[in-house]
Formats: sequence, C-alpha cells, structure tokens
Amino acid sequence: MPRERALGIVRLLCAMALGSALFSLGYAQGIETAVMPGQVIAGHAKLESECKNCHVRFNRAAQTDLCLGCHKDVARDFARHERYHGRLPEKECRTCHTEHKGRAASISPLPQTFDHRQTDFALRGAHAAPKVQCTACHLANRKFRDAPSDCRGCHAKDDKHRGALGTACADCHKQTAWKDTLFDHSKTRFPLRDRHMEVACKSCHVDPKFKGAPLACVACHRGDDDKKGHRGRFGERCESCHVETRWKATTFNHAHDAHFELLGRHAQLRCAACHVGFLYREKVATACASCHTKQDVHKGRLGPKCDSCHNETAWKQTRFDHNRTRFALAGGHAKVACKACHVTQQFKDAPTECYACHRNNDVHKAALGIACQSCHGVTTWKQARFDHGLAHFPLLGKHATVKCKDCHSTQQFKDAATECAACHRKDDRHKLRLGARCEQCHQPRSWSQWDFDHDRRTRFRLEGRHRGLDCVACHKAPMQAAVKVSDTCIGCHEDRDVHNGAFGRFCERCHVASSFKTIQPGGTGRFFQ
Repeated sequence: MPRERALGIVRLLCAMALGSALFSLGYAQGIETAVMPGQVIAGHAKLESECKNCHVRFNRAAQTDLCLGCHKDVARDFARHERYHGRLPEKECRTCHTEHKGRAASISPLPQTFDHRQTDFALRGAHAAPKVQCTACHLANRKFRDAPSDCRGCHAKDDKHRGALGTACADCHKQTAWKDTLFDHSKTRFPLRDRHMEVACKSCHVDPKFKGAPLACVACHRGDDDKKGHRGRFGERCESCHVETRWKATTFNHAHDAHFELLGRHAQLRCAACHVGFLYREKVATACASCHTKQDVHKGRLGPKCDSCHNETAWKQTRFDHNRTRFALAGGHAKVACKACHVTQQFKDAPTECYACHRNNDVHKAALGIACQSCHGVTTWKQARFDHGLAHFPLLGKHATVKCKDCHSTQQFKDAATECAACHRKDDRHKLRLGARCEQCHQPRSWSQWDFDHDRRTRFRLEGRHRGLDCVACHKAPMQAAVKVSDTCIGCHEDRDVHNGAFGRFCERCHVASSFKTIQPGGTGRFFQ
C-alpha cells in the first residue's frame, strides 16, 4: 500500500502542475489580447488573431525575422545590400514601420528628408524635385518599390523610335531634358566628324527609327554631286575625294591615287574635262594625244609622247632637248627659230645636211661637196676651220702665211693648181726647162734655197768640173720634153772629141772630170763601178 499511495501522490502533483500550466497559458493569452494597443493595418488583418505571427514572446529582436519571413523581397534587399532597405544602417523593421494604428493607417510614411540616392534610382537633372512629383512615378495603392526604373516605363509616349532602338533610352538621352542627347555616334558605322556634327539628326534620319539611315554620301549629297558636274558618273564613293569639313574641299591625290600628277594647266581643269564617262567603268587614257589630238599639228607623225616636247604650263611652250637628236643645236643654230629649218610641222622631215639650209651661203657652188661642216663651224658661217694639212697640198713654210685668195683665185677652191709653176712661173728662171716639179729642188721656206742632190737622186754624179756647171749647161731642153738628157760623156762632149769616135763613146776611159784635156789612161771607170 505504501507504494500505491506514493504513486497516487505523484499523479496528483503532476495533475496539479499540468493544470497550473494550462491556467497560466490561458491567462497570458487573455492578457495579451487585453493589452493590444489597437488594430493593425488592413494588409495585416488576417494575422491579427495570433500575436505570435508577428511577435516572439520576450524577444523583440526576433520580430524583424518574422517580418522578413513574410516580406521576402525586403529580405532579399537586406541580403544583397541593394535598393533602399538594403542600404539602410538600421535593420529593425519596427523602427520605421509601427503597427496597431488602425485599418486605414499608413505605416510606410516617407521621411521629409528622404534621400533618393539610397535607392537604385538617383534623381538627377529633370527627375529631381521639385520638377517631378513623387506621384508621377509612384502610383497610388502600389508599393514604392514597384515604380519603374527603366526610361521606357515612364517615357514610352516620348519614344519616337517606337521601340526600334530598344529600351536603353539612357544610352542617348540625358536626364536634364528628353531632347538632350548624348549618343556617341563614333561607336556606329558612321562616325560624325566636322560639319556632320553640326547637322540635325533628322536631316539624315528621316525615319525616327534611325537604323534605316543610309551610309553612302550620295544619299544626302546627290544634289551637290549634280552641282559639281559629276552627275553620278564618278560613283557613290564621294569620300574618296571629298572631306567632312566642306563639300568643295577635296583630298584626292591625283599623283598618288591615279598615277597621273596634275601640273600646270592640268591642275586648273575641272574633273569632267578629262573624265567624260563613268569613272569606274571607263578608264581614262593618260596619253597626251588622247586629249590633245586637235592641238597636234604634227598629225601624229611624232608619236603620242607629246610630253617629250610640250609642258603642262602651255601647249605652245616646249621643252624639247634638241641635243638628244641626231642634230644637236650649238653655236648659231641654238638661236635660230624652229620654223627656219622645220618648214612643215612634221619636224622629222627636216634635213640634217648643212647644204639643205645653207645653199645660198655656199660660195663654192657645191664644188667642194655638201659636207660644209668639214670647214665651217656652227658659231658663224664665215668662220672656217679647214685643215690644209689634210688636203693634197699641206701648207708648209711660207705657204702657211699666204692668203687663200693668192692661190685660190675662185671660191671653188678645188680648181686651184698644186704645181709650183702655177704660182711661181715668174720665179722660174729655168723657164720650165727643168720641168714643173720645182719642189724637187726648191723648198717652201724660201725660193732661193734649193737642195737638189744630183749624186743621190740621179745616176750621174757631179764630179770635177761638172759640179760647178749651171743646170742648163746640160739640160738644154725642157725637162718635160721627149728629149732625154744623155748621161754619157759623148752626149755633151761629142764636138770636142778629137778622135772622131775612133776610141768609142766611153770618153771616161781616158779623160777625167776635173779637165777634159787631162788624160789618164783607165779614167775613172765611173760607169763600170
């Protein structure tokens, strides 16, 4: 019994303890309900019946976790440290949001000094108050966080592009004013430079969608192309020549880009003067004759390389180097006008012989041939440089000081005699009995000097009395006559032969040259040596 009694006592105590606990709990709930400060807002009304939905007994710090358990979007902001709640230093919800103020109460009032920079959308430019009211973006009966942060959310009606350029309006438009743009055109396929930066967008972008704007220059400058005279003949790559500073300014380097440098008058010509066809279809010829056929007075006979003579300054100005031809111009020729020799403008038919131009100056009447340059120089016609040493009669001794006309009675020159007797007949005291070859004895230094060596040049040595004789003593007949002077003694001494030929004709067998009367048997034997 004692054991059963003890168990009964224990059961009684447990029952009392359990009853006490149940009484305490019911009492506490009654007290909480009795002390509730007021009704919660309409949004929390369904939670009002159970305090534990928002409160943890004797632990105020745990209340924030219960709030975030329902307001998961705010909890996400806390965790990521973004948006307004995520940037707040105070993390207790009840600090700002106080409940039990009635069903119609607002427990999310904005502070008078609300700093919008703490949100993900800082107010700048025209967005900043007082220009824009809060209600313009934060609509009634909607959470503040639900206000759109993209431009199109508020400015859809202002989007003239009708969404064709996307929703990133801030890439082009500024916050100061919707019409203020900061679009960087350099990031497109058509960077804006110089004068293009001054042009209004709509000048090129007729359609507000922008993306359909043409890139070719001619799309906007077709009128300028017509005024320039190209009229589409030079293609659509206007940027090859024109620049953005101004349409009339060009950068086309004709020497580098076209391999034809524009000099002189060529630089003043309009493009269309040479480019008469389509630039990219028809290749312009670079030969002078292709443009200057009408000016070619040579009728093509000098070839197509007009630039060999003509220059770009003026067609009539020439730079032909005559020294590169077969007839270099020197002396007086350099001063003569072209047409003096080139009677026709074919040029190539001009003669190169002196006689062709100097026929009237030839006082020799062609007797000396037509190689006038053999004697005459190019400085002046009267200046002669004939080398008489190259002729058949070199001028030696006193002949070199004699005037030409003393021997050349006429200007035919070739008819001048070369025999000494022709000029020295009056000086020939031999009266031509010794012939006309005076040079065999006489020399050009002086007529009175002579050096004929009878011993060497003839077969008859002059010995004894023979050496002192006058030439005509033996040479009684002219040298050119048919009579030949005998080289035998009897030929001259026959009249003194007292032997009357009895001892033969060889007188020298006995007689000697020193004296005919001197007898010396055996003689000199001159003819037997």
